[in-house]
Amino acid sequence: MDNQRLIIWAVFGMLAWVTWQQWTADYAPAPVLPPAATEVPQVADPTDMELPQLGDTTVDEQDDMPEVMPSVDGQPAPTTSDAAPAVRVSTDVFEIEISTVGGTLQGATLLNYPVHKDQPDDLVQLLSTDPNQLGLIQTGLRSTGEGAEANHRAIFSSARQSFDLGSGDELVVPLTWTDDAGITVEKRYRFTRGSYAVVIEQTVANNSEQPWRGAEYAQLQRRFYERKRSMFDVDSYSVDGPIIYNGEKSEKLKRDDLIEEGPYEFATEQGWFGSIQHHFVNAVVPEMGSAQRYRVSVRGNTSTASSIGNTAVVAPGETSTFTTTVFMGPKLQDQLEDIDKTLKLTVDYGWLTILSQPLFQLLSFVYGFVGNWGVAIILVTFMIKLVFYKLTESSGRSMAKMRNLQPRLKALQERYKDDRQQLSQSMMELYKREKVNPAAGCLPILIQMPFFLAFYWALLESVEMCQAPFALWITDLSSRDPYFILPLIMGGAMFFQQRLNPQVGDPVQVKVMQIMPIIFTAFFAFFPAGLVLYWVTNTLLSIAQQWKINTVVEREAKQKKGGKKPTKS
Repeated sequence: MDNQRLIIWAVFGMLAWVTWQQWTADYAPAPVLPPAATEVPQVADPTDMELPQLGDTTVDEQDDMPEVMPSVDGQPAPTTSDAAPAVRVSTDVFEIEISTVGGTLQGATLLNYPVHKDQPDDLVQLLSTDPNQLGLIQTGLRSTGEGAEANHRAIFSSARQSFDLGSGDELVVPLTWTDDAGITVEKRYRFTRGSYAVVIEQTVANNSEQPWRGAEYAQLQRRFYERKRSMFDVDSYSVDGPIIYNGEKSEKLKRDDLIEEGPYEFATEQGWFGSIQHHFVNAVVPEMGSAQRYRVSVRGNTSTASSIGNTAVVAPGETSTFTTTVFMGPKLQDQLEDIDKTLKLTVDYGWLTILSQPLFQLLSFVYGFVGNWGVAIILVTFMIKLVFYKLTESSGRSMAKMRNLQPRLKALQERYKDDRQQLSQSMMELYKREKVNPAAGCLPILIQMPFFLAFYWALLESVEMCQAPFALWITDLSSRDPYFILPLIMGGAMFFQQRLNPQVGDPVQVKVMQIMPIIFTAFFAFFPAGLVLYWVTNTLLSIAQQWKINTVVEREAKQKKGGKKPTKS
């Protein structure tokens, strides 16, 4: 099989993948549309959320300690979150809204991340009471007694309705709840400058005459719609929905699976749960080492993920504190790893994580020196080219020799134009005699494809490159070139690269190869500019390498004809 045919098959594989992606976008089941803004779904009311059920206990078993909590329907609660005032918190990275109903985090606006770069005032919201963008993080305490409990339906009080980090490094926002029996719960929210993590501490002070028995829990409510994918919108291929870590591996949960198979449940001491929104994540991380039971379910267009710990006992006159960390922000891997090393798994590089993660680490390292992600992409591409230089040099020499054989190959094609079997046999004999491997020219493409796809996911999923500028008209490396200039440069470079390589095979194959730059230009026009920048850089480096190799091989061929021993360059 000649070199051109192998290249066609390699390219065909990539085009088939893109075609399949478009087919799924065109023929996938129709998406479930979000409810109209005027229709407020029942689940948008934080007082209507299901309460996690108390399970087995790790303390001494008590005869009066039931496995499942009794109903709390009799507990008075407002009908909507608007029935109680909200506490507003401002830091240097986001604005938070905390409802005094249960201390629910019901608003989170990221100050440094607009939805679109050209609309700086339209900021990303990760938590909201808007039914179409519902996002709530609830924390609370369940107790085994018959009285009131400090769950996310209870009414808390706050000394102030607004807090501002200002020039400080840390801000603590306290909320307080007290029942008639003498149980006081103080819920403290700790904010830190530059961080998207919030540490929530729930301290139970038992001023009653009876032991308090109960457990802490956390719950995340998030809108969860079916999505329609499109090759013209790379964002549509990112995961948007719940994710969990069960102590051994992370798993992105699918809407259909949760609907058809029911709630997903597990128990571990090293777990967490969250909800991904492309470059952003809401994550809830219970205190590591504490046994927790987890549950994820779907109701309508809302997913509910929760965790609840084992029952603990607080003796009269004593206090106990339960700690939960929540993260609401961009998938900044350094900050995620500071909370828990496994949280970086929320960055979804797909099945090429084994390549994408090291590439991102290398890109970040280079970026630390140059301060420009576009320049970092160029330099890392150059490094990759150096690593594979010897391998690509070998295939390049084979391509150069094929180029020198073109006159003789054309002569064979003319001689055996009516006998394809004899033509193939004669060509293989010529390759063998001249020590040329026609398949070697495919190696550069085959080697580049995994790195191409790994770069694709690194650029698509790494928020560090989201809306990052390069130079001139390229102001966002994570979105397409607005003027399609880079794709056109890429197409021109590919066309010139073809001129350096031999054009052998039947006329149909040659024509197919000639239109490949046009096809690639059309597809790459909608890819992230950073990815096109990588491919342009790689193509230009390949042209320079092949030009040098062609010059050396031609000189060696002339020296061989002249009876001189070839000199090394």
